Amino acid sequence: MTHPAPPSGARSKRDLVSIADLTRDQLEELFTLALRLKTDRRKGWPHPLLAGKTLAMIFEKPSLRTRVTFEAGMYQLGGHAIYLAPPDIGLGTRETVPDVAQNLSRWVDLIMARTFAHSTVVDLAKHATVPVINGLSELLHPCQILADCLTLIERRGRLDGLKVAFIGDGNNVVNSWVNAAAKLSFSFALACPSGYEPDAGVLAAARQAGAQVAITTSIAEAVRDADAVYTDVWTSMGQEKESAMRREAFRDYQLNAGVMALAKPDALVMHCLPAHRGEEISAEVLDGPQSVVLDQAENRLHIQKAIMVWLVG
Repeated sequence: MTHPAPPSGARSKRDLVSIADLTRDQLEELFTLALRLKTDRRKGWPHPLLAGKTLAMIFEKPSLRTRVTFEAGMYQLGGHAIYLAPPDIGLGTRETVPDVAQNLSRWVDLIMARTFAHSTVVDLAKHATVPVINGLSELLHPCQILADCLTLIERRGRLDGLKVAFIGDGNNVVNSWVNAAAKLSFSFALACPSGYEPDAGVLAAARQAGAQVAITTSIAEAVRDADAVYTDVWTSMGQEKESAMRREAFRDYQLNAGVMALAKPDALVMHCLPAHRGEEISAEVLDGPQSVVLDQAENRLHIQKAIMVWLVG
């Protein structure tokens, strides 16, 4: 029985704040490791690669997938995870981010943070002496997109040459898709209402790096020849006051059977969940035979296990 091992050799501390910080070789290494860990898990082979290690999980936002996949993943790797709810720390109020980072670094081997402000994750990584993982910020959602890329690799055997279309808000999920398109050989198209484009800085940097990214208001243009069609909620956490305005802005941007008919016949339906059936996606499509949303959710576990092994190794 063989088990995957983290990369060897001396190196400085690594973090996963943004996909933009990784090279293509590093991304491919993560995908390979995740698939090996997934295979071992399904065969019932233990892989205690992080035995004796501890992960601190900082949450400013509630979560189902992020908490369960990181906590279960650390357990499966032989380690231990500690859940830290907002009242436990009070980042920036009860205690500064640098102080939290430096204290946690004395006790744990990894820090994962799911935050509102992206600057919080950046500051944690800057001041921690252990690896920091961005579990989600208002700007980026790298773990989700790495899980999504892993799902496409499993379903299509590759990322090279694929087209991913996204219908809806240019949010943190979209920003990380744009980052990934700059590193991997697939194209990305977003259909969104005017004023809801992805972060300008993220988009400019990706295009400068050669990413094939198209932004349009036309759903038909975005999904034409798409291998996967993706959507997300119209209103993210922290935007609740904009709910009514966003429902009006996005009412014509639902992912449904009519939209899927404009893509390739075998195009995959993707959603990072949670989903609001009847708003950004129809139940028919979300629960239909082309949907891989549960594969995406499962792959959060496997890619995050790979990330933790890779960062600590």
